[in-house]
Amino acid sequence: MRLLNKLLFHEIHQKSRLSIKEVNDALKEFDLYSSQWSILFCLKQFGSMTQKEIWQYLNVEAPTVTRTIVRLEESGWINRREGTDKREKIVQLSSSAEKKVPEIEKRIRRVEENLLSKLSDEEQNQLIHLLKKIGLESTEEKDVKNG
Repeated sequence: MRLLNKLLFHEIHQKSRLSIKEVNDALKEFDLYSSQWSILFCLKQFGSMTQKEIWQYLNVEAPTVTRTIVRLEESGWINRREGTDKREKIVQLSSSAEKKVPEIEKRIRRVEENLLSKLSDEEQNQLIHLLKKIGLESTEEKDVKNG
């Protein structure tokens, strides 16, 4: 069983690296990277969010998310404003990003379809289900809007 776990997580890691590489290639024309897209996608899915909600949802260190958000803001993809507390920053897609995100989503969908082309719909649903089960006991998934 131990060997199987090592191979399983090695395979997950390798497929993760492959998918990130493919997404980065697809995002080049938009001057974005997968880490930036993760934040844009998050904002598209959930609407305006605090920086804290973003890093908690993405399970990424706060300073890393902050640096990425600064780059996205400088590039015109997002807007930030103060929240109820001066330390709290609320992040939202810019109007320019709102127009571009659907095209990016189409491009990413093509990447996903290509990467998953050998899996049936049932296998894809099973994979999603199984991946969601990994780590549930050690780290509870966060409900972004409800803490």
